[in-house]
Amino acid sequence: MKAIHKAKDNSMKMVLDEPEMFVEFVRNFVPIDLLKDIESGDVEDVTTRFLTLVSEQKDGDTVKRINLKNNAPLFVIAIIEHETSVNFRMPYKMLLYIALVLDGYEKEVTREAEKGKGKGKGAVKPTTQKDFKYPPILPIVFYDGEAEWTAELNFQHKTEFNDVFKKYIPSFEYELVSLRDYSVENLTNFGGILSLFMILDKIKTPENLSCILSSLPEDYIEHLKLDVPDHLKKLLANVVRVLLAKINVPQEEIDEIAENIHERGASEMFSIENYDVQETRRVAREEGREEGIEKGFLEAAIRFIEKGIPLQDVADTLKLTDSQITQVRQALA
Repeated sequence: MKAIHKAKDNSMKMVLDEPEMFVEFVRNFVPIDLLKDIESGDVEDVTTRFLTLVSEQKDGDTVKRINLKNNAPLFVIAIIEHETSVNFRMPYKMLLYIALVLDGYEKEVTREAEKGKGKGKGAVKPTTQKDFKYPPILPIVFYDGEAEWTAELNFQHKTEFNDVFKKYIPSFEYELVSLRDYSVENLTNFGGILSLFMILDKIKTPENLSCILSSLPEDYIEHLKLDVPDHLKKLLANVVRVLLAKINVPQEEIDEIAENIHERGASEMFSIENYDVQETRRVAREEGREEGIEKGFLEAAIRFIEKGIPLQDVADTLKLTDSQITQVRQALA
């Protein structure tokens, strides 16, 4: 549950931490033929090795090492941007990360050489040799905000007098994958469970939930029901947890739905298509009236708070009055 809490705004970070999903993402969204044949076994997460010195690093920042042909390394810096506003510092942030990764790679190569040959006096570091080459680095930003991404893609364009000092300014672009540029139809055409995760990431409101899920083609749904391996069912359940929390579904309902998905997979996930938050609240109120409105809502509120949900969030969800909030506080004192 700790991981899920940290992933509140990082459902795609959870997805891309799965090597199989990361490979599918790179194959589908990076226009480089050399990467079409990579496998999940070629991917290693090296985030903690390279980014531990970055004070502003977020949960959504990750570094992967991909072993290409002949074991030549490619480093992929992926930043998952879930901010509501565009990050205009992104070109500089990428420059910083690239420098750290290259510095870390130099040190790694030197350590490996010293292990093999010993630290003999006068030993020459391989990184100082003429034929030493640095590995390529692929910077990617995945952005799922609703506003258009208007930050510069090239660091050079972010620098003053770049026309005069052009040859002296680092010039590179990061690959931008903006979710708003892909319709639900576009994503279903990709097929595979990654497309489903990206479709779920598009859902921002309870109204979106039914509208988007009901628009999915029947053959797409049937294919997914058959194509979700057991080791990805837990990931699907956790992503749905994040989605339902984002649209203010009560925690008790989230637990039940996620548990069913974990056990049964995608077929159970589509049962949330017609989930109606407002209707759930209405039913809760009706049940509360049948048992006594005060008792029903007080017991429900206490259960949610004991699960770790803040009192104000419970009060907003159940529409508690000031008097009921006071009674809850007294009951928990």
